[in-house]
Amino acid sequence: MEIVGILLAAGRGVRFDASGNADKLMQTLPGGERVAAASARHLLQVLPTVQAVVRPGADALADLLVQTGCRVQICQQAHTGMAASLVAGLNQALEADAWLIALADMPHVKPATIEALVAALLGGADIVQPWCRGKGGNPAGFSRRHLPTLLQLEGDQGARALLQQHAVTRIEVDDEGIFRDIDTASDLHE
Repeated sequence: MEIVGILLAAGRGVRFDASGNADKLMQTLPGGERVAAASARHLLQVLPTVQAVVRPGADALADLLVQTGCRVQICQQAHTGMAASLVAGLNQALEADAWLIALADMPHVKPATIEALVAALLGGADIVQPWCRGKGGNPAGFSRRHLPTLLQLEGDQGARALLQQHAVTRIEVDDEGIFRDIDTASDLHE
């Protein structure tokens, strides 16, 4: 069974820098690694194939993700919302049996959490989501059964609607990283 990671890295990050000059995914974490590279590396520790999706003009980010080991897709429609990026990534990995959808601004998700989600998908789960202290987080995984619905998504909601409309296998983890995204400069140092 083939599971492909889809790394969504096409957002503009306006909460991080309203001017759009500082790409939050290219910022350096306290350990010296860039945000997007850390997120990609954690996925690649578990999954052999990660399809990253970036916005047009983010050449340095695309190069970084290729150097990290990802396949990279430029999403010309990234400005229309997260769903366009997700669909672009899925369209580059249609051969897979399942997909683990991760956000590039969440570099603190532990590889052990990703391993647990992949194991559940391999075990036959349709939709998986990590849960910590009674709350669901990211990334989320989807079996091939949900591909037609995923490919129809539009706007900025992403796959969240499927998590609300279908039975989800909750994977209990001890990983606060499933909630920690980089939205402001202070998030880099927490």
